[in-house]
Amino acid sequence: MIIVHHLNNSRSQRILWLLEELGTPYEIRHYQRDAVTNLAPPELKAVHPLGKSPVIEDAGSIIFESGAITDWILRRHGHGRMIPQQGTQAHEDYLMWLHFAEGSAMLPFLLGLYTSRLGEAAAPLAPRIQEQVAAHVGYFSHCLGDNDWLIENRLTGADIMMSFIAEIAAMQGLGAHFPNVLAYAKRIQSRPAWIAAASKTEPYNFRLPE
Repeated sequence: MIIVHHLNNSRSQRILWLLEELGTPYEIRHYQRDAVTNLAPPELKAVHPLGKSPVIEDAGSIIFESGAITDWILRRHGHGRMIPQQGTQAHEDYLMWLHFAEGSAMLPFLLGLYTSRLGEAAAPLAPRIQEQVAAHVGYFSHCLGDNDWLIENRLTGADIMMSFIAEIAAMQGLGAHFPNVLAYAKRIQSRPAWIAAASKTEPYNFRLPE
């Protein structure tokens, strides 16, 4: 059985959603952020030296990084589901989105979070960071268009990875500028599998108001 080392209010939420979509048995090991610093507890370092989440244990292996975990789970437990056929352009697009979520889209959000703690010292950086947030969410919005899902208009691992980006964008009020991204986030959170995962980890601070 897959063990998911889950940190509350973190990107590991989407891994639980993926497992629920597949109906793959899993066990959750819960970790709580420090109430003052909001950082992960030191106990996670006993699982992986970086002390981050998500981390999974499966078949004697420890896998970290959300994209690698998503890929691992789908290849080993998906039975062909949620991955476009290899050799197609859809599969190439799928791989790009799998890496875009953490490799590009998440960075400006993290910069905004970290620099917000600097007060006025962050003022020179703020316009550039916000420009990059808008650029990445705007690109996401353009590629999504009027579709329900990113690749072949069906749910894939690309949507699993981009779900957290959509949730953050929505929580930060970007849905007013990119209504299709807001609708995408709400579509994700209305799925029975997402709701089932959230019920095991309440409260989840990125849950959108109904």
